[in-house]
Amino acid sequence: MTETVISSASKEVVIGFDRPFTVIGERINPSGRKLLAEEMKAGDYSRVAADALAQVAAGAHMLDVNAGIPLADEPRILAEVIQLVQGLTDVPLAIDSSIVAALEAGLSVYQGKALVNSVTGEEERLETVLPLVKKHGAAVVAISNDETGISEDPDVRFAIAKKIVERAEDHGIPRGDVVVDPLVMPVGAIGQAGRQAMAILRRLREELGVNTTCGASNFSFGLPNRHGLNWSFLAMAIGSGLTSAITNPLHAEEMSAVMGANVVMGHDANCAEWIGKFRDSGGGATGATSGRRGGRKGRRAPAQ
Repeated sequence: MTETVISSASKEVVIGFDRPFTVIGERINPSGRKLLAEEMKAGDYSRVAADALAQVAAGAHMLDVNAGIPLADEPRILAEVIQLVQGLTDVPLAIDSSIVAALEAGLSVYQGKALVNSVTGEEERLETVLPLVKKHGAAVVAISNDETGISEDPDVRFAIAKKIVERAEDHGIPRGDVVVDPLVMPVGAIGQAGRQAMAILRRLREELGVNTTCGASNFSFGLPNRHGLNWSFLAMAIGSGLTSAITNPLHAEEMSAVMGANVVMGHDANCAEWIGKFRDSGGGATGATSGRRGGRKGRRAPAQ
């Protein structure tokens, strides 16, 4: 099966169908975080450092780093933040920008093999980002939209993904180094968004053989109890072929879903990670047996 290897100077993460699910921490991103944006623009990266360490402590395998701040020197800030984060933690990074000059600046200081986030199916974007990815020996996130925008038709999104994968190969980038984001749509606006996502994830696995990622929280946008819904989405998406996600590892519900899916998929040997995380003095087989006995007693008791 396809494997995507991302690395820092001293640590590798392998994204793959036969590997535990990869969590990419999303919090180093000033979009929608006014205070963080102001601090980063002023060169104060203390919150960035705290977010990086907290996400790794919570179980993130990689970190996404974004410095998209209006009217700021994004290439400089992104390069500085990457150097800072790489000095604090050994997890690999996704370098996240829509500005090619910022991607170039980030890649020029990065130690290891980065994941570039991202390239779309637009011709201009393909011909500027893919050579950069090849030059730096990076991997890349392929987002399934093009000049026509984001299609609600999953067949169109699949076709765009296929086009990007093929164009990457034309540039000498193996499909193992292309991680497709099929663009998960908000189910509150598009009722079939979940079924569409599962269908395209299966096709990407079975027909293209590529690894996948997504912004997991997009699915629950606008709905109550978002973490509970994200939990359900992630578990089902992993079963359909999703191999990584850009999400917030500080949310326990989503991380439980990932860990549970690893157990179900056979990627947590002897359930060791699950047991290590959730076992306590009252848990284990004895607690489960007591619960079942209690349930039987309860069913025999007459209604009051």
